[in-house]
Amino acid sequence: MKYVYLLQSLTFPNQRHIGITADVDARLQTHNAGGSPHTAKYRPWKLETYICFQDDQRAIEFEQYLKSGSGRAFSKKRL
Repeated sequence: MKYVYLLQSLTFPNQRHIGITADVDARLQTHNAGGSPHTAKYRPWKLETYICFQDDQRAIEFEQYLKSGSGRAFSKKRL
């Protein structure tokens, strides 16, 4: 199982992060502990939403979509 997750910075509300993981809680803790250089400067983070996929490839494709221009628009409006 893979989860595509969306985080929002509590310090900088306009900053969002999209990622993929097998353990959402552990990944959120890593982001909030500064374990990811890309997100460390915007911590703390809160979990906005996550979607579970049984097929790893579909999870990867959905994450890539959310990181595209139309995917970002979709996530802002719908997620």
